[in-house]
Parts: sequence; structure tokens; C-alpha cells
Amino acid sequence: MSVEVSWDPEAGQPPARVAAWRSMTAVAAKDKAGWLALFAGDALVEDPVGPSMFDAEGKGHRGHDGIGAFWDMTIANVERFEFTIRDSHATGDEVANVGTITTFLPGGYRVDTGGVFVYRVGEDGLLVSVRAFWETERAMATARQVTG
Repeated sequence: MSVEVSWDPEAGQPPARVAAWRSMTAVAAKDKAGWLALFAGDALVEDPVGPSMFDAEGKGHRGHDGIGAFWDMTIANVERFEFTIRDSHATGDEVANVGTITTFLPGGYRVDTGGVFVYRVGEDGLLVSVRAFWETERAMATARQVTG
């Protein structure tokens, strides 16, 4: 697991930044139950925002059942994740992280997805939305087979 951040997620950080860090940590650990527990019951995940191969209508994945189905369709198929957050802007109940998610796929393939990843929390600190702004074509252009 690799989560590279330039801030200490446990040292007085805004709740949305802490929730984002916990989300990345659960994904990197392949902990579906732990990841789902970070979300409010009616939360929404849009990854990426708009119509995509994961969400033809572009309406996102809502609630634990929808978000769990998103996990099964996407996250479950990745062998390993690395998160590199180059910048993080927290205000109010949201944080926008600028960075790259590197996915290692079956067959030795690697894809780097650069984007802006926005997390919003409720008063209880649970995630109410995750919106990932990234472009499929740009991510797929980085696909390459790696060895070792």
C-alpha cells in the first residue's frame, strides 16, 4: 500500500481531509467493508463525474448498495493502488485533492489517472459525496505493461 501525502492526516486536519485519507487507505488495503463504513447511507460516488464506462447515464452510484456495486465493478478488479496527492485544498465540509491514482491491473498493466478528487462530509464526518474529475482518454493513454 502506498499513500503519499504531504500532511499528517491525524493532526488536527479538517474532517473532509481526514475522511479522504481514510477512503484512500481503505481502497489501498482492499477493505471494502471499511470503505463502505466511511459513507453516509445516502452518499453519492461519481467516479468519474459524468457518463463513463462505469456509469452510462452519468448519475453516479448512490447508497451503500450502489457504492458497493461500484467497488465490485472497479476497485475489486485492481491488484494494487498507489495514491499520490500533490496538493489538497480543504474548506468548509469539503476537500479537493489534486493528484494521481496509479492502478496496477492483472497482466502486469499500470495506469496513472491524474485528476481532482473532491470529498464532502456531513456533520458526523461520514462521506456524503465523492466526485472524481478525470478523463478516461488521458488515463488510458498512460496504460503500459510493467515487469517486476
